[in-house]
Formats: sequence, C-alpha cells, structure tokens
Amino acid sequence: MISFRSLCCKKLYPQLFLHSSLPVFPTNHILFSSLFPHFNHRKLMYATELFGVFAVHGSDASPAVASTSLTTNHNCFKIAAFTRPTSHNGVNLKSEKALKPFRCSADSNSDFFSVTSSNKSDVDYLGQSTRGDLNVKSEHLEASGFDGHAALEGPIEEVARSEARQAGDLLKDLGIPSLSSSRNSPRGIFCSRTLNLRSISAIGYDMDYTLIHYNVMAWEGRAYDYCMENLRNMGFPVDGLAFDPDLVIRGLVIDKEKGNLVKADRFGYIKRAMHGTKMLSTRAVSEMYGRELVDLRKENRWEFLNTLFSVSEAVAYMQMVDRLDDGTIPADLGPLDYKGLYKAVGKALFWAHVEGRLKSEIMSKPELFVEPDPELPLALLDQKEAGKKLLLITNSDYHYTDKMMRHSFNRFLPNDMSWRDLFDIVIVSARKPEFFQTSHPMYEVVTDEGLMRPCFKAQTGGLYSGGSAQMVENSLGIHGDEILYVGDHIYTDVSQSKVHLRWRTALICRELEEEYNALIGSRSYRESLVELINQKEVVGDLFNQLRLALQRRSKDRPAQTLAATNMNDEDLTDSMQKLLIVMQRLDKKIAPMLEADGELFNSRWGFLSRAGLWDKSHLMRQIEKYADIYTSRVSNFLDYTPFMYFRSQEQNLAHDSYTYYCSQLNNEHSA
Repeated sequence: MISFRSLCCKKLYPQLFLHSSLPVFPTNHILFSSLFPHFNHRKLMYATELFGVFAVHGSDASPAVASTSLTTNHNCFKIAAFTRPTSHNGVNLKSEKALKPFRCSADSNSDFFSVTSSNKSDVDYLGQSTRGDLNVKSEHLEASGFDGHAALEGPIEEVARSEARQAGDLLKDLGIPSLSSSRNSPRGIFCSRTLNLRSISAIGYDMDYTLIHYNVMAWEGRAYDYCMENLRNMGFPVDGLAFDPDLVIRGLVIDKEKGNLVKADRFGYIKRAMHGTKMLSTRAVSEMYGRELVDLRKENRWEFLNTLFSVSEAVAYMQMVDRLDDGTIPADLGPLDYKGLYKAVGKALFWAHVEGRLKSEIMSKPELFVEPDPELPLALLDQKEAGKKLLLITNSDYHYTDKMMRHSFNRFLPNDMSWRDLFDIVIVSARKPEFFQTSHPMYEVVTDEGLMRPCFKAQTGGLYSGGSAQMVENSLGIHGDEILYVGDHIYTDVSQSKVHLRWRTALICRELEEEYNALIGSRSYRESLVELINQKEVVGDLFNQLRLALQRRSKDRPAQTLAATNMNDEDLTDSMQKLLIVMQRLDKKIAPMLEADGELFNSRWGFLSRAGLWDKSHLMRQIEKYADIYTSRVSNFLDYTPFMYFRSQEQNLAHDSYTYYCSQLNNEHSA
C-alpha cells in the first residue's frame, strides 16, 4: 500500500528526490535566515513552508535541484540549489544560494486538480457547502498510471489509520504544528458553529482592534484623558482621578439606573456587581437583583461593553458615580441621577473623538499606540492567493485608515506591496451597524486628499466611503454564507452581519490569550475547589437521606431502607450533627475560593468567559450565538491555512452520560 508521504514524494515532487525511498526533511533555515535576517523562528518556518523547498540525503557530486514559485503581484522567485553541505538531524542537506525573479506561468495545479464551483457544489455530511473543495482529475491519474483505488486497497478504517499516522509524521518532518497543538494554545481558533473556509469566497475585515491592535493602556488611556478634560470644562470634579484599565473588562454591563457595573451569566442572572468603584457583596447583589435579569434589548437601562473601546468610558463613568454619591458634583450642573451622569460622560468622550485631537495624536506617533504583528499581512496574503476576495470595512475615516494601515502593513509585505494591494474593496466611514441594516449613498474616494464622487457599484481595487453591505454583495456577485466577516465588536460587526445578511462571522478578542493562560495557570486551584464541592455533595447526600429518615420517623413511617429504619435515635441525630458541622466548615472554605476564582485574569470580575465555576458568562453566550469562530488575533489564521474546515466540538448536555461512560472505560483500561 502506497503511503501519503510516498505519494507526495514520488508523484507530485519527483524532481526533489535522488532516492524516493528516503524520508523528507524540511529545508535548512540557514538559507532563509541569511535572506531574511529580520525573520523570527515562526516566520522562518512560514518561509520554509511557503517556498515549498525540500532537500534529501545525497552526495555533492549529484545535488538535488529544487525549484518552486511564489506568486505575489505577478512576480515570482526561483530558488537555485548549490552544494554547500549542511546538516539537519544528522542528514546532509543542500542549501539554496539566491532568489532570481522570473515570470510565472499559468497555475500548474490546474493540470492535476479541479475546484468545485458554486454552481456545481453540493453539501457534505455536516451540511456545509462543498464549493471550493479540491478534486483530483481522473484523466491525470490515468495518464500518470497511478491507480488510487489499487494503491489504497483494504478497509478504509485501516487505510485512514495508516495514512493519518504517516501524515502526522510528515507534518513533524516539515516542522508544521499539528492542529491539536494549534487549537490547544492561546493563539488557537475556536469554533462555535462548523465553518468550511474552502467554501468562503470573500473575507471582510474591520480595522480597529481587529486588523490593528492598540495598546489599551496607551489608546484608551489617552481617550480617558481627553474625556476627563472635557468633563472638567463642563464643571465636573475630576481632580485626583486616574485611568485604571483593571477596573473593567469586556462583556460587563452598565446598569444606568443604579450606577452599577454588573457581570451576568448566560441566562442574564447577575453574579457580580460594582457600585461606583466598590464591589458589592454576594448578599447585596442577591438583594438588589434577585428578581431582575439583564435584558440588552432595554437600551435605556443596560449598556453592554462590547469592545475594548468601551473601557475608557466605563472607567470614567464608574469613577464619576463615586463623585455623585459623595455629593461633590456642583448643584449648578442640575439634578443628576445615574442616567444623566452616564449621558454626561458619554458626551465628553464623544467630543474627544469629534474634536479630532485624539486621532491626530495617534496618527502623528502610531508607534506609541499600535502593537505591530508581522505575521498578520502574511495570513491575509495566503487568503488572497487562495482566491479569497478581501474586503476592508471600517467606520474610521479615510485619512486615519490609510495612515494606520500603512504603518501596520506596508513594512511587512513583500515586493513593495502596499496594504491597498491586499484588498479587493476598501470601504471607510461605513457607519456600522447601519451598513448591514439599510442602504446609504456610496462615494468613491478618488484623490489622496480624500475628495469623493458618487457611485453606485464598487469595482475591484476601489476605495469607497459609505454604502451598504447589499451593495458589496451585488458588486461581488456573492451573497450570504459565502462571505466571512471578521470584527471585534459583538453587536456592530458580528451579530448584525449574521442577523441581517446571514454572513459567516469571526470575533477577534485579544484578551483570550491572557484568559487561556489564566485558565491553565489556575487548573490545580480549580481542581482543589471542585474536589471540595464534590466532597460536600457526598456528605450532603447522606445528610439529606438521614434527615428524611428522621422526618418519616416523626410520622411513624419507615425510612427508605430497612437499615435506616433500624438506626436508633441517638446514632441518627449524632450522625446528622457531625455531617452538618462538616458541611458548614466546607462552606466557609468553598465560598472565598469561589470568589477568588479567576483572579489570575481579573481580581474583581474573574474570567472573561465564565460567570461562576461552571457557567458561561453573558459575553460567552453572545459569542456562541453570533460568532461562528473566535480567536485572539487575525494572524492566528496563519497556522490553519485558508482551506481549513473548522468543526464545532461536542456540546455536553445536562443529561448526557456519554462522557461519564467514556471516563469509566478509561479507568477500566488504565487499571
């Protein structure tokens, strides 16, 4: 039976091998380190994969000659091998000396494969579209003399097991991380709803906190400063206040009626609350919100912190609640309640943006505010070269967008590409979420100064202002689930494109990296906590049975069992007293541990995705409902390729016993 590795080596890349029986090894990194001295290890691995160069054991007298091409703006590079021997895992390798530009021919893959088009696509066993799937051309197999069925004889279970094992070995040889290692990491991409990237024809991106990540302390700190300056000019007492980003996290909800910041679970029940800058006790939360649920549809009361842009506003508001409670806000500002105070803070922050000083400061020194990501342009380049149409749809204006994108992208792109070369359509001042809901006039930006003219249809390579998602769909000739939109805002980006257009969606949440590490770091702590809770549950079960036996005995009725009925009164009451004392002591141990759960992420609010030990937060519920996939940054796509099939994981149900029986079987096998 021919293996996957042998098939790749013998049939697809025969020119790379002196002896087809020898194993494949990745190209030595010396070549790429000399050509690209600014590359780190991760980028060197990417370069190795991108150029697709392999070298094998051979003598200097008969070198292995390897050539491949990278298409970028119709420019390619040819890699010529030379015979300076190097070593990799004890095997002599050839290294390449120079990159010579040449013109690319037509895509050679068309000789071997065909791509399933939209009009010929079907659905697979998970109900996902098969458009974009790669198929082997039968005529090529016949011409090459390769009989796939004969070469892969035997039950498919055995064939798949063997091929999967050898494919895993080949991935290791190539230095490519496995999907499991990529998924189980802070940089993983996590799937809520199955998504086949091959079937996606266009990928749209938001810019702020999506393609460009800002240093929160710098960006939101300056927004806070301008907000406070405007509040001072309005007559509010702001002296002595400072920006504290740890005061709030994304996903909290402002209660504008009571001046509180709350964290709710997936059902809307409030688990933690802060009034001003003071955390409320569990009892106070229960008394205040015992009969109330967070309902985000009531916008006049609840304000959801969707994005990191909400941090500066929430910090300023909670601090000003303290000033309102202290009575230090002048009476001449009018009778203010918590709702009125929220409007005043929102107005001050709004003017900080409208005045333009904040963005002017950022544009003048973007290096102080933007955290660079050299891998990001490479991830988008992969998607573009895979045939995806890339869109940039941002609410930022043209001048700010151009400045930020040039700073973040151009220096990391090859062949003097600019950020504009990556995107088929760029839309600035999009006015999301209205962009996804209604139709607005669209204008083409025709000069570097930002002069515009009306237009009715977007063209490839165009730069536009305004418009609507419907116009984008009509211009591209694709609709609905053929488009993936990637953004950081649950409402503006993700839910609206999902609800109104049925676009596929991806949420960017940079805090996931810190949360993932915090979850790993607190694993032993949580295991200890769960063990205590389980112990209390067992003790509590016995206590409840004895209590029921005592209750029945008082009514001259027998207990549940003969043994329980025959217990004498003294043994029954002594056992109950002992068990009750144990449970009370356990409660005193468990309660503060539950309060402290998640402190590695945030000392006040705990984990971003959880509300309590086992339940999901309201934010996590929103993510699962509206985001098909979610991850910490766009460059994470680099490890998954533009052809990834994301499959959602099994969702455990309260009545699901499958996990229990699996654990029992594992225990039996390990015994």
